[in-house]
Amino acid sequence: MTAYVVIVRERTTDLDELTLYREKAPLARDGHAVTPVAFYGPHEVLEGTNFEGAAILRFPTVEEARAWYHSPAYEAARVHRQKGSDSRVFIIEGV
Repeated sequence: MTAYVVIVRERTTDLDELTLYREKAPLARDGHAVTPVAFYGPHEVLEGTNFEGAAILRFPTVEEARAWYHSPAYEAARVHRQKGSDSRVFIIEGV
């Protein structure tokens, strides 16, 4: 079943670290069946607290989403996102 990884950036805490993340994260797509669906474009909050931006990535399965998230290439990028922002990341299954 299709799965989505959703990354919600609440706020930037270190722009230099976030810049490193933006350089490294795309490299983690190699070898993974990932399709960007939405990528930090304009958004409108209908309920809840506003946030800076969000990305939605589609994978064929939850297992493939986890494999990407735990891949060495994404782990190398992820550390910079974590140092550079307060974010929420989750996997959700499609219907």
